[in-house]
Amino acid sequence: MNAPTPASSWVLATDCAESGLDAGTVRTAMLGRIREMRDSIRRGLASNAPSITGMVGWNAKGLQDAPDVLNAPLLKRVQTYAMAVNEENARMGRIVAAPTAGSAGTIPGALIGVADHLGLGDDQLVMPMVLAAGIGQAISRQMFISGAAGGCQAEIGSSAAMAAAAVTELLGGSSRACVHAASMALMNTIGLVCDPVGGFVEVPCVSRNAFFAVHAVSAAQLALANLESFIPPDEVVTAMAQVGRMMPLELRETAEGGLAQTPTGLAVTATMKGR
Repeated sequence: MNAPTPASSWVLATDCAESGLDAGTVRTAMLGRIREMRDSIRRGLASNAPSITGMVGWNAKGLQDAPDVLNAPLLKRVQTYAMAVNEENARMGRIVAAPTAGSAGTIPGALIGVADHLGLGDDQLVMPMVLAAGIGQAISRQMFISGAAGGCQAEIGSSAAMAAAAVTELLGGSSRACVHAASMALMNTIGLVCDPVGGFVEVPCVSRNAFFAVHAVSAAQLALANLESFIPPDEVVTAMAQVGRMMPLELRETAEGGLAQTPTGLAVTATMKGR
């Protein structure tokens, strides 16, 4: 938290020391990931083809083509980008699992969405992405980043924390602000269950990424205004991990609880099994 600003420089130096890679190689690889994210956004927004199950596939394009009734172009862009990526995932298209396939839209939705809103180039996103990776690694030392391990809080919560830190750095935030942005994003996902209908990463996953991409941007905005998490960031991660371990299996990506067990969810599941 008290690392020199920018925080990403410390993350990069630490990663290179541990992996033996040089900084240029890491930056080049990260730029490649950003371009892959962009490509999945482009493909997602160009298509309204249904997913394998037919539950999603038209949401991103539908929102993009709809009138901006709130006159909030950033909000709309962040949401459409996030859903575009996750609908590409649902169509078995190529995406960057950052940190997982089910939460793949949050970081590109928030980070690339903000960058495009401000007219910033991809080169300016490389180091914020390095920081996002560092945040994800720190969280993963306390809890596996998967819905099966700790509910959706461990998956979408982690991606929101990663995205919040990245957006904060992109906008000039200090290392302290970046860590607190991540903490505020994560603490407000604690207890979120993983309940995909039929076990498919589609409902509620696609719209959930849209919501939590906005959530990440909101956390960045709070941190850039010098608001901080009252609970220290390390304790927030520990609390999330503890809650994840207490969750019953029915709420951890088994499709045996939550939305997956609603009458509609069960009917869709039965239809999918019939196919």
